Amino acid sequence: MVTHPDPADLYPDVAARGSLAAALRALADESGFSLSVTSSSTDPLRHSSAESGLPYRKALVISAWAVERRWSIRGEEPFEGSPLVQGETDDLAQVARAAQAWQAGAALSDIREAAPFVRLTGRFDVPEPDPVRLTESEWQRMRTEAGEQDWPTHHALVEAAYAEPALRALYPFTSHWALRFSTTTRPRLTIIGPCLLAGRVGQAYKVSKGFAGAGLLAEVTTAQEAVAAAVRHLPAGPGPVTFGAFNNGSRSGSGT
Repeated sequence: MVTHPDPADLYPDVAARGSLAAALRALADESGFSLSVTSSSTDPLRHSSAESGLPYRKALVISAWAVERRWSIRGEEPFEGSPLVQGETDDLAQVARAAQAWQAGAALSDIREAAPFVRLTGRFDVPEPDPVRLTESEWQRMRTEAGEQDWPTHHALVEAAYAEPALRALYPFTSHWALRFSTTTRPRLTIIGPCLLAGRVGQAYKVSKGFAGAGLLAEVTTAQEAVAAAVRHLPAGPGPVTFGAFNNGSRSGSGT
């Protein structure tokens, strides 16, 4: 059975304050700004949260690691529960600054400027529950992530799919690294069309009915050819993207 260090041993400064929230408030006071944070009722030394000043952002979740001295943050939008910002650091003062900026309703780029450890996922604020805007936000997240990976063929595939209007109008997601599409947003995806998978440099792109090349439809050499093959196998007139409510009764998948 794996045992973790006592949080009071990993975080003696936090333990001396009685909670992570109290330690964050103290650091904010020392830096000359105010911060309202809430302690976890079950694990106050390791978990805290800071409400956002904007109605279209959920509370920023702040968590201490169990095996080493480090903290993580995650700030989500409310309609899909997808992260707008996240990050990890061993500097609790930076966490306090990120929490203050989140609480103040600062622009996402300004939160990153206030606390450089913060990573922007590429998603943007969507103030109203608009599935079309949520779809565009998810595309921007996917393009950001693909550009950060050491996989140029996958990046090329994502960009080629985004450049194709028929695919850009659909909600994108990946599963087992295959690019897929849905006619509904998260949390319940309604899968449509084929899977697109990029090989490594020098390998083929595959378009298939299922994961891992099952039901192979095409094997081509460029991302643009893969996208063209996918469009040929789309059902006619899928319609605009709608919300993926849990009670919609549609065939669905979780995606990643």
